[in-house]
Amino acid sequence: MKVKFWGGPGPYTIKYGGNTACIELRFVESNRLIIIDAGSGIRELGNYMMANDLPRGPIKTEIFLTHTHWDHIMGFPFFTPSYIPGTKLKIYGPVSYEDNSLEDSVGGQLTYRYFPVRRTELASEIEYINLKEDQFDLGDGIILTTKYLNHPLLCLGYRFEYRDKVFCTAYDTEPFQNVFCTDLDDPSYNEAMAHEGDQAARAENQRVEKFTAGADLLIYDAQYTQEEYESSKIGWGHSSCEYAIATAKQAGAKRLALFHHEPIRTDEQMDELAEKYCSRDHTGDTDIFFAREGMEIEL
Repeated sequence: MKVKFWGGPGPYTIKYGGNTACIELRFVESNRLIIIDAGSGIRELGNYMMANDLPRGPIKTEIFLTHTHWDHIMGFPFFTPSYIPGTKLKIYGPVSYEDNSLEDSVGGQLTYRYFPVRRTELASEIEYINLKEDQFDLGDGIILTTKYLNHPLLCLGYRFEYRDKVFCTAYDTEPFQNVFCTDLDDPSYNEAMAHEGDQAARAENQRVEKFTAGADLLIYDAQYTQEEYESSKIGWGHSSCEYAIATAKQAGAKRLALFHHEPIRTDEQMDELAEKYCSRDHTGDTDIFFAREGMEIEL
């Protein structure tokens, strides 16, 4: 008889990390904490908040979900502050189906079918707020702009502006494509529709560039290489490293964090990509790097 554990931390993703998306955004002057996405990484963030934030008083925070695919919400049941009396959470996110609310998509994980604790048993106060593409004044001098991205599920990018600094996220997303037939030999080809499709795709890609323009820090989807993307990943909702870099340069971003890595990549493979894409041949005036778990950047 042989026993083998596959559920622990992997030895090949220690450097860059193996958790799914979760980003902490702190505004020190106003003691404001914003969390972007509730992937598995939110468990460790929650543990940190219990040790460092809770001793100073009840936890009050906001969670902005880019979308409700499971890798971006799966950590929520393990977010310890949600079990603590006095905690107040506001959870924002886009909703894709009228009959499936944001609360159902996120809180629905907390049912006996999937989890031993039901959402009605959480001790915290939780408010769910639907978001669309718009601009919002969050108070304390924080302005939020949201932008729909190109992903198989309705997904938002977030642009936070505070004291002349801009922090922007653009993942999960891929370049907008012409959805009409462009093959001249295809019987369904229509020149007017193909032209209109090209214009629409170009306009949406330009809107994304405008959305990210001048960012002091841009976190962009870079799951694939361009070769991988073109070979079999078009339509999967993720971008290539090359496209992310080109978009950041076009937008005049000062720093670019390549994010949402291909899960099967090892640290060694990530180092090889970093050596290739983060060299001065690619970066120019933009500081480009691969995001790693635990990395902190001050703007």
